[in-house]
Amino acid sequence: MSNKNPKTRLYINEELKAGAVHLIDDNQGHYLVNVMRIKMGEHLALFNGVAGEWIGEVTKVGKGKVKITIREKIAEQFFEPDLWYLFAPLKKARTDYMIQKATELGVSRICPIFTIRTNLDRIKHNKLVANAIEAAEQCGRMTVPQIDVMTSLKEILQNWPDERAIIFCDEAGDAILMKDMKAIHKKAAILIGPEGGFSSEERQMIRDHKNAVAITLGPRILRADTAAVAALSLWQSFMGDWAQ
Repeated sequence: MSNKNPKTRLYINEELKAGAVHLIDDNQGHYLVNVMRIKMGEHLALFNGVAGEWIGEVTKVGKGKVKITIREKIAEQFFEPDLWYLFAPLKKARTDYMIQKATELGVSRICPIFTIRTNLDRIKHNKLVANAIEAAEQCGRMTVPQIDVMTSLKEILQNWPDERAIIFCDEAGDAILMKDMKAIHKKAAILIGPEGGFSSEERQMIRDHKNAVAITLGPRILRADTAAVAALSLWQSFMGDWAQ
């Protein structure tokens, strides 16, 4: 193969095997043709979240459409740690940032939640998915995190799985450091509050949950997007794939 390290990476929800031919159109086709200016004979990397990474060759270019023939596998499938990220959506640009960074930092599932102080009462789910796909393509991961529809904090706590810890980033104090959670072997989810924090009632509801563990992110009050990056980085350092 003439190029084992193609400059373009693309997620497709299609079967990947040698000889398969796929037509890339719509937004992805526009991106390849009009943004990347892809040409006949060029190679790109393709992944679908389950079958590893493959080389594809451009065998036809049209108006906003590209035909790709799958040539060979270049990397085996790798799955990110089983970490969930629960957050209250912020204004558009900052929500986009949080989705991108959570994807780059290896979360497997993203759960938008509605709280009393959440700034938005609705979000465009397909936009969140598109942001996660783009971030996965750029950062080299081989999966795209699952993006849930927006759910109320109360509902998600009521239906919480028994085997998963809730790492509650509590700015109000009386909490442990992330590094002191090493003894906790449960699957985990990191919970970040909205701008202005959780209400006192919400905070108590979280604290009362049997799976909740309150942690501190230090002496300063962090913005929600900063707190997310800090908490996810700490978890990866002490319990995730950075700790291996």
